[in-house]
Amino acid sequence: MKSLRLNTIASFIEPLDSVADIGCDHAYLTIFLVKNKLVKKAIASDINQNALNIAINNIKKENLTNEIPIVLSDGLENINQDTIDTLVLSGMGTSTILKILKKVEKNKIKKIIIQSNNDLYNLRKLITKLGFYLHEEKVIYEKNHYYVIGKYLQDKKKLNKQELHFGLYNKDNQSYYNYINTELNKINQKITFKHFKEKIKIIREINLLKKYL
Repeated sequence: MKSLRLNTIASFIEPLDSVADIGCDHAYLTIFLVKNKLVKKAIASDINQNALNIAINNIKKENLTNEIPIVLSDGLENINQDTIDTLVLSGMGTSTILKILKKVEKNKIKKIIIQSNNDLYNLRKLITKLGFYLHEEKVIYEKNHYYVIGKYLQDKKKLNKQELHFGLYNKDNQSYYNYINTELNKINQKITFKHFKEKIKIIREINLLKKYL
């Protein structure tokens, strides 16, 4: 699989996982997992029928029609959670992801793998309230964009303030270090705001970030 983003998501999946790829798009991840026997089973699901039609053709080309169920669904609406224990939600915004996760049956889902396009602070904070904890996180750089991919497991632990803002510190991951520097530059640009309270808030964010550098 050529995509570094999808390969990184796949690295969080184990051979005994039963996966539902929510918002699968063209099912590249699902096909990769099943074809290489990296998963117990996998379901490809999307809200968009046109995307699913392409997914169906891609699955057919790999002779996996009988191995990969296709489900047209708005999030978890039509997903039988009795048959899965792992969710993948990738390429969506945080508000959409959180809306989907409101229907998670916690006695059935043990792992959630997420790559959100925005608002990672609220994502990390509100998923913790749902009873899942960020156990591992990877930052990769692909096509001029940083992608933050997290593995959440059921746990009552909570992230500290720095982790909520900037994720799990990993000084050995060059992409993470570059990502943090990029975030620092973005925040520094905001310091031109004239309102005193805004400046104080931004300075606090900068001080939090500097603890990682």
